[in-house]
This record gives sequence, structure tokens and C-alpha cells, in this order.
Amino acid sequence: MVNPLLDEKSTVMVWLRNDLRVSDHKSFSLATKSGLRVIAYYSFDPNQFKTTPWGFKKTESHRAQFLIETLSELKQSLIGLNISLIIDTIDPVTGIENLVETLNIKEIYFQKEWTQEERVVEEKLITKLDEKVNFYSNFDQFLFHPDDVPFELNNLPEVFTRFRKQCEKTCNVRQLSTEITPLNKENLLGQSFSIPSLIDLNLEIKKPHPNSAFPFKGGSEEAKSRMDHYFWKTKNLSFYKQTRNGLLGVDYSSKFSAWLANGSISARQIYWEIISYEKEIKKNQSTYWLIFELIWRDYFKYISLKHQDSIFHLGGILKKEYDWENDIEIIKNWINGTTKEPFVNANMIELKKTGWMSNRGRQNVASYFAKDLLLDWRIGAAYFESQLIDYDVHSNYGNWMYVAGVGNDPRDRKFNVRLQAERYDEGGKFQRIWNQKTLFE
Repeated sequence: MVNPLLDEKSTVMVWLRNDLRVSDHKSFSLATKSGLRVIAYYSFDPNQFKTTPWGFKKTESHRAQFLIETLSELKQSLIGLNISLIIDTIDPVTGIENLVETLNIKEIYFQKEWTQEERVVEEKLITKLDEKVNFYSNFDQFLFHPDDVPFELNNLPEVFTRFRKQCEKTCNVRQLSTEITPLNKENLLGQSFSIPSLIDLNLEIKKPHPNSAFPFKGGSEEAKSRMDHYFWKTKNLSFYKQTRNGLLGVDYSSKFSAWLANGSISARQIYWEIISYEKEIKKNQSTYWLIFELIWRDYFKYISLKHQDSIFHLGGILKKEYDWENDIEIIKNWINGTTKEPFVNANMIELKKTGWMSNRGRQNVASYFAKDLLLDWRIGAAYFESQLIDYDVHSNYGNWMYVAGVGNDPRDRKFNVRLQAERYDEGGKFQRIWNQKTLFE
């Protein structure tokens, strides 16, 4: 039988991970200028769907569904550019190694990742293929590029405010990468690759919940549609600072984090759209505050780049020594929303049912987990990783360290959950919507 992939043409591969878009994509921009055939590759790595020691999957249904939708849209966008997207469901080191000979791959372009799991895969791949393939990596996930920030990595400030002020003073956000023009049709492979379903990934199909604050689909077009709605159609951006601590509804916050997390949209794309909005509609504290949040996102990426695997250690980047509890029943109560705190419960039920939780909710349930229940914060972080549609390794572990008192919070504060509920859920509407009965709807 003839292998439909077998071809003598020299090929370049764009290896995709958390950069699932076509626009403002450095690797695609460089690869399509190579003059060689261009293919893209993504693997649903089985290691990302295994069961954790605490009984939940590393990636659960909500996040996986968003990822499937993202890849489905990306595949069609790439076909429109005559670029084939190879979809794999095996370890990417093995998958890519198998393709190097078959497709005569000479170059591999990819977004640089540095957190533990991604780094191990990358190192294994380069070790195996170093003599056969040229690798080209780039930092494409930042608002402020590492070459432009005013710090050596070792001297990166441990307090956000100093980082922010220095970057705002001296850094410019780079312009977007050039758009890709369609390649010749001969660039396409003679085979299409199917995207696995939730069933294929051994995950449960979840119906969208009518009360979800995140009723959106994955993919760049959906991200751009959301940006158009939040900025231009509703002008909600002008009120972001006042509404961002909301709990109910679609428009209390931008909701961009999910598309940013898997790279369906870049921080630069959002930034330059804000600048356009400020010129055409209005510049105020709210427009600045969304940029402020993008800088926070950058900061956690730089913190993980500086401290590497320390962000996954019990003592965090402060290397604090703690005696933590690991009582599985107490952990289950937190996960299932059956603690003694109704506000914590409501947020945890919302997470379980929708894959989403507000920023205000996240801070409260994490503080309660680490500071009241005195549990190992990394278990809570792992559960967020499992459930959150907008899971981003840097922001997730950076925020959990911050709340647990082992990260970048100079005040090491503890949230009073009941006072927070009174302030942000006055009248208890959020808690009534997300109560125990919701679990059985």
C-alpha cells in the first residue's frame, strides 16, 4: 500500500502547542517565507488526558471541548491557506519523529515553552532529531517581548508594580506579524486528519449550561467576534474597570483569557485593538485596565521563566516551609461544593458545571483552600488545570502561589470569604443560582 504522506519534497513543519491561530503568528510567518512546503502539526498528547492521583483527569471535558473547537476552526483556516494540519493522538516526540522521514522535514518552527512538561517534550525531540532537522523557536506569547523588557531575567522584580511601571515606561508593544498569503494548492498533503472527539479522549460529553458566564466556542474567529462585541458593538470596554469583579452574566469581563490561553488570539492583537478603540471611541481608566491585566499575564510568564520549576513546588518561589493537609474528603468537599461556606460552594459548582469561574471567585476559593483548609495548594491548582477552559500554566500557578502566600504577594493576605460574598454577591443571587440543586440539573 502506498503511503499517502510519502513525498520527496523538502518540508517545513510548524509545531503547534499553545499558539493555535494563523494571524500574528511568528512561526507561520517565518515558515511560509522558506520557499519549502509548509505543514502544521498538533498532538492531543495522551499525557495531557491521564488521570491525576486525586481522581480527576489532567484535562477534563470543558477545556477539552474548547480545544477541539479551536483545532476544528484552525484546520479550516489552514486549508484556506493550502496548509495541511496533521492531527495526532500519540506522544508528539514519536509523532514528529515518524513524520520527519516520511515528509522529508528539514525545519521545525515552534513557539518556545519553558514549563516542565513542555520543556521535557521539546528537549527529547531536539535530542532525537538534532542531526536531521533545524529547529527555530520564538517567544510569541508575550505582550512585551523578552528582548524588549528593561531587566535581565535574574533581576526581574519580585513585585508586579515595579515590573509594570518599568515596562510601561520603556517598552513598546511590537507590531503584529505579517499576515500569511495562501500557498499553492500543491502544498496540501493528499490526506486529511480527523480531530478526536470527547469520546475518543475518554471524556464525558457535557451539555452547555444555560447560566454559564462563558457560553463561547473555541477558535480565532470566535475570539475576534467576542472582541468586536465587547469593544465596538456594546462599548463594554469603557466600563471594564467597574464591572470586572462581577459574578453573573456574559459581559462583566472581557472573557478573552480562554482564547489567550491556547493562543487563538495574541495579547498583541488585543492590545492594538484597545489602542484603536481609545483613538476612535474613548480612552479612560477602563481601557487602560484591560492593558493592565495583559501586563499581569506577562508578569506571571516572566516569573515562571525566571523561577522555572519552583512554581510547581510546595514552597513556591519563596521556598517557604509549611505543614499542609492532604485529607481527600476535605478536598472532595471543596471540589464538589459541599464545604461550610456557601460562596465557595457556589463558585466550585459553577466551575464543575461550566468550566468557568470569575476572577473574584477564583481568589476566594483558592484562599479558602490554602489559608482556611490548609491544604496543599498544588492540588487546588491541578483541579483548576483540569476544569478551567482558560487554563494557562503561568497564570494558574502564579495566582495560586500568590494566594497561598508562596509567590509574589508582598502582603500575604487572606480573603474573608463571608465578607467577600456580602460585598460582591449582595442579595445572594449568584449563590442561589449555583447551589447544590444546580449539580443535578
